[in-house]
Amino acid sequence: MSPLPTARYDDRRRTFPALGARSERTGTWWGEAWVEALEDLALDPARLARGRKYAQAGHVDAITVTPGRITAYVHGSRPRPYRTELRLRTLPDQAWEDFLDTAAQDPAHIAALLDKDLPHTLADQVDLLPAAGDLVPDCSCPDDGYPCKHAAALCYQTARLLDEDPFVLLLMRGRGEQETLAALTRRNTARMAVERETPAPELPTVAAREAVQAASRPELPPPFPPPPRAGHPPAFPTLQGAPDALALDLLATEAAARAHALLTTGEDPIASLTEWQDAVRLAAAHPGSGVTSTTRSLYAALSRATGRTPTDLARAVAAWRQGGLAALSALETPWDPPAGPFDRARPALTAAGHPGFRPWRNHLSTPTTQLRYGRDGLWYAYESDPGREDWWPRGIAAQDPVGALDAWVDR
Repeated sequence: MSPLPTARYDDRRRTFPALGARSERTGTWWGEAWVEALEDLALDPARLARGRKYAQAGHVDAITVTPGRITAYVHGSRPRPYRTELRLRTLPDQAWEDFLDTAAQDPAHIAALLDKDLPHTLADQVDLLPAAGDLVPDCSCPDDGYPCKHAAALCYQTARLLDEDPFVLLLMRGRGEQETLAALTRRNTARMAVERETPAPELPTVAAREAVQAASRPELPPPFPPPPRAGHPPAFPTLQGAPDALALDLLATEAAARAHALLTTGEDPIASLTEWQDAVRLAAAHPGSGVTSTTRSLYAALSRATGRTPTDLARAVAAWRQGGLAALSALETPWDPPAGPFDRARPALTAAGHPGFRPWRNHLSTPTTQLRYGRDGLWYAYESDPGREDWWPRGIAAQDPVGALDAWVDR
């Protein structure tokens, strides 16, 4: 990887000069996860492609990173560049305490961070990497795409910064490099002091005559407690003639997750799913919505196996991420709900400033927005372009229609 450009350093604000043009990106696993989070929220893959070309051509000016915000000016088709921004939720104090405690417990974690490496264990501890819908783009351009090509270009260039320095990701989530390293140093010093003061345990001894005497066998020790979560599979290289790396990763991840569920609950979490539901669950577990090269082959294989189109699968994945099996049912199965909670929804929406919803079975619709009442008693928000009736799940489920709609609009 090329050296990171020299930054005007401030622990809570870092500004990086414009990155040069690059035809292809080869980065770290956390940089790829950042790109997949962007591609997962995109409504229009064509805008992503144009944004990638903007980034590769060097249209993004200096990038400024502060807690919860990344900003830059991006050159488009007009002479004056557009001010573009990406917002990201910062982590609460308790999440940072958990992250620092986990890092300080293993000196290898601290060494990895100092070497500009981000171990999977630390990233998973507090969900450092953005999940689907975690990135919120904004741009001064007139394009109403989500995201527009300028915001997409900024996100692709930000991934290059993350490849070189994972502390940029920590700053986005709320903590600067100096602050993080100082906290780790304090914890490491305290841990070493405790280890020095703790006397070494006395090893048990057995007399020789007792060792050779017949004795009853002791009871077996209790079984080890199950781990808190399923482990991560190893990294499978892509080699000529070797099995498909994505397929191996998928098999290993599925086996670990099902084994952990059986061990902790005694039940197989996917035994009752249909072939289609299981295909949607598998696709939803891999970020990218079939847009990235790493998941495109998976989506194509699942679509062929279930007799559905990739668009059907992508829509179902969006519903699954909205609320699992219940949300998928709300997407695919209209039904006639009881009158009470459904009939109260329209007056509640009108009172909250959302009039004009038309009812049909368990749907309430406007030309561009729709709410669906699920059999689980939750409301699910949908979006479509005017006149297309091409509804896509958005936001998260809520117990009241206003909450479901506002939760999506606020994002």
